[in-house]
Amino acid sequence: MAGNSDPLTPRAKLAVTAGKAVAAASRAAGRGSGSVIGGRVALKLDPDLLARLAQNLDVVLVSATNGKTTTTRLIAEALRAAGPVVSNALGANMPAGITSALAGGTESKFGVIEVDEKYLAGVARDTSPKCIALLNLSRDQLDRAAETRMLAENWREGLAGSKAVIVANCDDPLVVWAASSSPNVIWVAAGQMWKDDAWSCPSCGGVMQRPGDDWFCGECGFRRPQPAWALSGDHVLDPHGSAWPIHLQLPGRANKANAASSAAVAAVFGVPPQVALERMYQVQAVAGRYDVVQFLGRDLRLLLAKNPAGWLETFSLIDPPPAPVILSVNARGADGTDTSWLWDVDYTRLSGHPIFVLGDRKLDLAVRLEVANQHFQVCENLDQAVQMCPPGRIEVIANYTAFQDLRRRVGN
Repeated sequence: MAGNSDPLTPRAKLAVTAGKAVAAASRAAGRGSGSVIGGRVALKLDPDLLARLAQNLDVVLVSATNGKTTTTRLIAEALRAAGPVVSNALGANMPAGITSALAGGTESKFGVIEVDEKYLAGVARDTSPKCIALLNLSRDQLDRAAETRMLAENWREGLAGSKAVIVANCDDPLVVWAASSSPNVIWVAAGQMWKDDAWSCPSCGGVMQRPGDDWFCGECGFRRPQPAWALSGDHVLDPHGSAWPIHLQLPGRANKANAASSAAVAAVFGVPPQVALERMYQVQAVAGRYDVVQFLGRDLRLLLAKNPAGWLETFSLIDPPPAPVILSVNARGADGTDTSWLWDVDYTRLSGHPIFVLGDRKLDLAVRLEVANQHFQVCENLDQAVQMCPPGRIEVIANYTAFQDLRRRVGN
């Protein structure tokens, strides 16, 4: 458990100090938070720094293709009921960013860490987590990430025999297969709206049967485990069958699912569901997501959607037609440069909405919308799109770097 003895060697302290200095210089130069460059410098000076920083913390790792940042934030709020928390709240989720975050929380009891899917096994090895939350696996950044089955295999091998309690979504067959190599798993029925990455059995390749909310492989018998926790409407059902109301300021079914998983994680550390869920109400926005901002005299709600699973959940959040919708898509390094995933998104769900398109890949998106038979206008920038929008709150949906561009423009 967390203690007060200083785990840091003189070399580690030097690495932390140098990392913080570089991060501060990066911020002063207007190059972002500096957490990644600061972490890189610190790890160069002491390659074992992440393990040293984690050894006095009760660590929770959160990994998934969708929902990592929000769930990390919800778990951090819940665990603050039991002690101080350090977290990479800004979403820098590779080893350098994680190291930077932990270096800022030496007095904390808990470390709640979002981890990029590809780095989960290595970060778990370095940080000896008490708990790991696995939410979903779906296609994302197609030029960078291996296909989802390979990511699941990477998790399965990396977590085999892990001492951590794994809190895993039993509705995603890929997550179940990945988590099943661990001796201590708590299953959560968090739901799965996007199913197109798990039609074949990850265990044997057979065709997955999906009657209702259930799933199983007719060939090898791999099947959905019995959940201990479940999302049921606006409530979380705990292992004793008690129903706890979810009150969130964050919108949508996906965030209720994130809250259900977060409540299960909090319970591992002795925080009761009622306390955990009450604390989650504090979260209004996560790194700008879901914020409503004023811009050019209009209300804009900023929504992030990075891949087909995320777009599907986001479409379920937006105001009904004829609410105007602005869509912005880039394809820079952090987004993945392959935009073929646009063809997996069902844009017919936007029928009846006036649509305005911008971003580096606005023409890719325009072709996709044309095929989906949607009415849209291509715009040069956000200002032009907002000025063309008919009345009503404007829903703005963007992928990762497009979202950052929009936040800078609206001063958020």
